[in-house]
Amino acid sequence: ERRRLDMRLVPTRRGDRRAVSVTVRSYGPLRLAARQLSRRAPWSVRVLPAFPSRRHLPAKLSRLRELTGQHVALIRGQGTEFDSLREYVDGDDVRSIDWRATARRSDVVVRTWRPERDRRIYLVLDTDRTAAGRVGDIPRLDCSMDAALLLGALASRAGDRVDLLAYDRQVRARVEGSTRTNLLPAMVRAMAPLEPELIEADAAGMVSTLLARVRQRCLVVLLTDLNAAAMEEGLLPLLPQLTAKHLVMVAAVSDPRVSEMAAARGDASAVYDAAAAERARADRSRVTAELRKYGVEVVDAPPEEIAPALADAYLSLKAAGRL
Repeated sequence: ERRRLDMRLVPTRRGDRRAVSVTVRSYGPLRLAARQLSRRAPWSVRVLPAFPSRRHLPAKLSRLRELTGQHVALIRGQGTEFDSLREYVDGDDVRSIDWRATARRSDVVVRTWRPERDRRIYLVLDTDRTAAGRVGDIPRLDCSMDAALLLGALASRAGDRVDLLAYDRQVRARVEGSTRTNLLPAMVRAMAPLEPELIEADAAGMVSTLLARVRQRCLVVLLTDLNAAAMEEGLLPLLPQLTAKHLVMVAAVSDPRVSEMAAARGDASAVYDAAAAERARADRSRVTAELRKYGVEVVDAPPEEIAPALADAYLSLKAAGRL
């Protein structure tokens, strides 16, 4: 005979889930004895990464429409593209006045600008040992994936080209050349099987890979941890090579538990914990200051805020005409 059994699977972790075997047990009429047979089941299910920051996308797209001139607010930034001419109104920047057009008319005329399109955004996921650390109940790598998905969705709507690279000591995943409609599916498929590798990252290899694959100037967004030892021995000495050709942004997930420990004063143990937490925060601030000396934009936020904070930083660069 043939029977069909429907089963609902609720995943608790992203990645590929493979079946080992299917076992059939057939009982006798009195249910005192049974025969059992197992067969291999060559199927798998891919659980895609969670995208909880999707709820922030409408608000970020609304701000993006203001920057691109689809709303009445038009923002002028250095290096942005000329859009059109219109009459001067109170509050306009006098530097936007087009004196030649004004001379031809009886009214003062200003230029309107729109952010540049078709720029390239290169997202780099750090998959080394620091990505395995858990922030709350979520691995740091999963928080970085969520932020990358929100930024990728926003940048593609803005008309920019978005690529993805996952790297530790070798390339773990890559998404390049995807269209706007295929970008998010390609990113989630590439990120779903990724797991942190318990090894030190090869910063030199990552920088050389980026410089070899990206010839024109772009925004490089490195999603990693502001670990003082890893940064000082790895990325910091190589930053001049990267910042000479590209605009670099570092996005890191901070641990809210560290702030809680720093505020604790209950007993001697809590005081020692607070001192250790303050030392960790001081190291993190020192690394942030070192990165900014090289012109690197730094976004450091807790898990629930890292995705919208990274999107806001991208929009600010777009509004300022720095992309």
